[in-house]
Amino acid sequence: MRFKRTRFAPTPSGFLHIGNVYSFLVTASLAQKHGAEIMLRIDDMDRERMRPEYVADIFDTLQFMQLQYKGGPGNVTDFEENWSQLQRMDLYNAALEQLRDSGLVFACDCSRTKVLQDHPLGHYQGTCMHKSIPLDTPGVSWRIDTTSLEQVHVNTLENGGVDMLLPESVHYFVVRKKDGFPAYQLTSLIDDLHFGVDLVVRGIDLWDSTCAQLGLAKALNQPGFQQTVFHHHPLLTDTGNMKLSKSAGATSIKYQREQGATRADILQLITQKGDTILFS
Repeated sequence: MRFKRTRFAPTPSGFLHIGNVYSFLVTASLAQKHGAEIMLRIDDMDRERMRPEYVADIFDTLQFMQLQYKGGPGNVTDFEENWSQLQRMDLYNAALEQLRDSGLVFACDCSRTKVLQDHPLGHYQGTCMHKSIPLDTPGVSWRIDTTSLEQVHVNTLENGGVDMLLPESVHYFVVRKKDGFPAYQLTSLIDDLHFGVDLVVRGIDLWDSTCAQLGLAKALNQPGFQQTVFHHHPLLTDTGNMKLSKSAGATSIKYQREQGATRADILQLITQKGDTILFS
């Protein structure tokens, strides 16, 4: 199989860790194998957690690990001036207005506490769908009515096409947050369409997000996204078999470098835990 483009898509909400680099390495390996160019897309729509030092760390880490890409920002200044997701707000807002005009979104004023009270795993149950809360009410999120989007088709790199019911975790998912900014599922989809990405490499923990985005593409009448191929790689875990997180400072590349680790040392750490796809 040949592809046009894939991407590194980190979020500047913490210092990158070895799990992030592992994902980048899987992406680079598959891009080389399938003839795809790699672009860098930094997902900075989470304005509360985004920090300039985290943006700088992305470029530092990619350079340190000798990970090459072709499209996207070359440095922090280039990113801020030309590549931030804030530069694409018109695209996101157009998609939100399309959903609004189609009657597929409803306003929700539920807190996270309320959602957890309704379901032990925090799966939203459509509580506000029939409350008729005006969409322009301050402090509400917009959720999409997924009732008609229950069936999705996922093109996987390993197993071909897979027909799925939309996972419960992404029923009625948020497309616009309470702060007025577009939510991850919408921005990720619109960006992949905008940049012509046809191979998406991400962790297995984002399988439900893939299903949500395919459902959203259906709602936005974007059949091209249905042709996108996905690879969901396993996650690196800590000694307690827990997913690595950016809050775990000891696994950050920055911390490892400060302790004197070389690129080879970090590759060795990943080799001990990682997917054989990197080395096949």
